[in-house]
Amino acid sequence: MDSALSGVERERERLPPIYTSSTPAVLGRGPKQPFPSLGTFISSLSQRRDAGGRGFAVGIGGTVTGSVGFRHIRELPPICSDVRQKQRLSIDTLPPEVKAPFPCDPVIPLRTKTSREFQEDVDRAVQSGDWREVRDFYLTTFDSFIEINAAFKREANGLFNTIEDSGVNGKFVNTVYDSLLSTPQDIQKSVLKGIINSLLREWKGPRTKDDLRAYFVLIQNPQYSSTSTYVIFAHLLRQMAALSEADHHFLVHWFKRLSARRFRQLVERLLQFVSTRLLPAEPDELPPLAKYSWWIPSATKVLSLFNAANSISSPPIMPFTDFYNITLEHVDFMEDYRTWQNHGNSNRFSFCQFPFILSTVVKKAIIQKDSEQQMISQARLSLVSKVSRRQRVDMHLLFLNIKVRRAQLLSDSLDELMRKRCDLKKKLRVTFVGEAGLDMGGLTKEWFLLLVRQIFHTDYGMFSFMKDSRCHWFSSWKCDNYSEFQMVGTLMGLAVYNSIALDIHFPLYCYRKLLTPPTVPSDPNAYVGMATATLDDLQQVMPDLAHGLAELLSYEGNVEEDFYLTFQVFQEEMGVVKSYNLKPGGDKIPVTKQNRKEYVQLYIDFLLNKSIYKQFAAFYHGFHSVCASDALMLLRPEEVEMLVCGSPELDMTALQKAAQYEGYSKMDATVRCFWDVVLNFPLELQKKLLHFATGSDRVPVGGMADLNFKISKIDVPADWLPISHTCFNQICLPPYRTRKELKHKLTIAISNAEGFGLE
Repeated sequence: MDSALSGVERERERLPPIYTSSTPAVLGRGPKQPFPSLGTFISSLSQRRDAGGRGFAVGIGGTVTGSVGFRHIRELPPICSDVRQKQRLSIDTLPPEVKAPFPCDPVIPLRTKTSREFQEDVDRAVQSGDWREVRDFYLTTFDSFIEINAAFKREANGLFNTIEDSGVNGKFVNTVYDSLLSTPQDIQKSVLKGIINSLLREWKGPRTKDDLRAYFVLIQNPQYSSTSTYVIFAHLLRQMAALSEADHHFLVHWFKRLSARRFRQLVERLLQFVSTRLLPAEPDELPPLAKYSWWIPSATKVLSLFNAANSISSPPIMPFTDFYNITLEHVDFMEDYRTWQNHGNSNRFSFCQFPFILSTVVKKAIIQKDSEQQMISQARLSLVSKVSRRQRVDMHLLFLNIKVRRAQLLSDSLDELMRKRCDLKKKLRVTFVGEAGLDMGGLTKEWFLLLVRQIFHTDYGMFSFMKDSRCHWFSSWKCDNYSEFQMVGTLMGLAVYNSIALDIHFPLYCYRKLLTPPTVPSDPNAYVGMATATLDDLQQVMPDLAHGLAELLSYEGNVEEDFYLTFQVFQEEMGVVKSYNLKPGGDKIPVTKQNRKEYVQLYIDFLLNKSIYKQFAAFYHGFHSVCASDALMLLRPEEVEMLVCGSPELDMTALQKAAQYEGYSKMDATVRCFWDVVLNFPLELQKKLLHFATGSDRVPVGGMADLNFKISKIDVPADWLPISHTCFNQICLPPYRTRKELKHKLTIAISNAEGFGLE
């Protein structure tokens, strides 16, 4: 036995030293602590096993207090990444009677406290003022990752190695955290110190699922709402961000199963952390950003896990717009964009790597500035070309000049766009033949509005209006020339490029196709717009058909005999019914219970992709001929729709708050009558007023405040109608004497607002 002991003593000498930290937030090196003899160790272990003790605890500064239990030896900070293998006590050197207490992996101690029992402990402490039992619980629970698992894992040594179940008792976690902020300050501080020790004790290398569970629990701590805890929070986020992709996959699915309230709290806490780090309330509130530049990348990467969890949830846990960080609207986002353009998704951080955090306002501004740069470059090239050939410089060459007749609006517009394809990236200017209007923006908006109305009219035949879904979809008729579809795409691209909102009603799936891929492939023969289509996508376009296919998928009877379908479908084109096989020999393949999923998928793909491929490909290339920009890669389909269409929600109260006045004040009788009339208009008249004043009935991305709407006084007789200057979003009101008179004149003016006089 003595020789065995001496052998173990020699092994002990080769163990890594136990370091202490003089400051909890910094991993320092302290003096080496005395290690007990093997006899003392075995005796202590036996006593603790019999007494059910908790082992030792780490003090605030990281020093070891109390008697030593084996479970905590496994948690000592290593001196190298593979310390578990290189410096583990060899079990073969021990006598048989002491081999049992040394399992291959740490055994999580059994904790039996329930949510109800803990809440009772807290209630008693509140009434009696004796917090010792609650204090002991918090001290022990957050002392290490093993103790966190002991407290919150539903079964102490259960595996729970699936993405479907974290194994964490969520109700108990909520109870413990909900009570934490109402405990005395010394308890709250002890929890933070325990978390510091837990984070410092963990080492690099592959993580176990118990480690992931500990991170999953720690991220939910409500104490991180205070800036005083941000240093600790940042270190937690850094460790979580550095986890492997496989570990992140588990966390994403576990986050997905949090309650909506808890999920939102965590997202808002992370967004607040980023905002405060970017723009702290006090200059010395946080450590210098230059020295701790990893804070924001770590927080953003963890936030991306929550965004991923939200994206795979059906329906989403919270709107994607709630992930926007409005603070980023006040930083140099163009510098961030250029960094992303130059370095892509490399190790150099930029917010553009995580576009979900950028609001539509920021993305629109990036696209606008990118467009302006392209416009300037295009104009400069034209100017240099003229000068180099010693030709007279005409200022018109700096613009995309569109000249059309109202009576031949569509054909003239198509001819002009086809003829001036090389000028599409110049600033747009529109002239209506025979009218004296000077285009400062108003004529352009009018041109877009009238052109869209004609193109999408059902009589024109390019698009079908789906009554059930109240949206337009591409007609499937075949022809030799799809240039008109390309023109519509170009028109939509010009609208985005020139910041004009269009009254277009495409389903969301159309914008997903438009981003498939977000940049035009270099191979001209590559497929475009072939986005994966689902039953939900078909629901957006043809809800009745989608419902019928859903019933086919869930039908319990004999599919083949009752439905009598084959892999052949029929489609009406210009009054003629045509048949198409969904797969080779489809007309001879019956649809059965076994192959009905394949039938539904092929049918959906046919309707939304293959049957309209040439039409949509022309549309896609038309759009990207104008909007070819890396910025499109930042956009979601919903955001492209917002950029194209603006917002259909008219908030006239917001317009009233943002309105400016010239010659009037907001307290003048005429102005008060105006708003009283407008706020009580039906929606249709409100849209007509917006069109009358701005040239468009759509609200821009930034809301009504972005319109810079102005009401001016015009000194003319009161029997005159109101006048508008759509180039400047301005309406001019004569000094009407009564509300009735103002309403009558305003209604006439906005109901007959087409054509321009000299502005």
